[in-house]
Amino acid sequence: MVNLNDVRDEIKEYAPSVELMAVSKTHPYEAVLECYDLGQRLFGENRVQEVAEKFPPKAERPEGMYVALIGHLQSNKVRKVLPLVDRIDSVDSIALMDKLERELSGNDRVLDILFEVNASGEAQKSGFESDDALFEAVKHLPEVPHLNLRGLMTVGPLGNDRDANIRCFSHVRQLYDKIRDEYGISLDILSMGMSGDWKEACDCGSTEVRIGTAIFGKRSYDV
Repeated sequence: MVNLNDVRDEIKEYAPSVELMAVSKTHPYEAVLECYDLGQRLFGENRVQEVAEKFPPKAERPEGMYVALIGHLQSNKVRKVLPLVDRIDSVDSIALMDKLERELSGNDRVLDILFEVNASGEAQKSGFESDDALFEAVKHLPEVPHLNLRGLMTVGPLGNDRDANIRCFSHVRQLYDKIRDEYGISLDILSMGMSGDWKEACDCGSTEVRIGTAIFGKRSYDV
């Protein structure tokens, strides 16, 4: 049984305006539907293959179910993932932007995206690794009209250190504000915080938290 209501109540009490994304990584579609029946509409998945295997085609999903890819996207999987998701939160290079644009332009579809920022600088994480690289991607947006930048996403540093989390999240919030203020882009999503650090993320201005374990329980990596 999912623990959605307790998580939702805790977030609502701590940060009423923050949206919850339920991340069902390795958990079955039945658990997703259980959350849907309780009113959850925004879901995240890490892997293209799992989206393809778990979720039915978009036309067959319940009304209002919205699925975002939050894990690293390889360019050779772009064509496969586009029909499966409503948003890609892990765009991390100009090359990937161009690949998405080529595929989307053929269908005249505009796709919501987030730029992923590797604010912790950890080698095992994806995302733009420097502010300059991020701003070059922002400047490239006019060249990819089928991509609609909604905001930024980041993963907090390993170790669950509160001060390190706050430094990371605060920096990404500053980048978010700079893109809005200096580039005039109307961003509305700052996706920061997971089961272990979402409160620090909310303190730093997160508008959307990605919760998996606290809702669905421990993950089974036999999947």
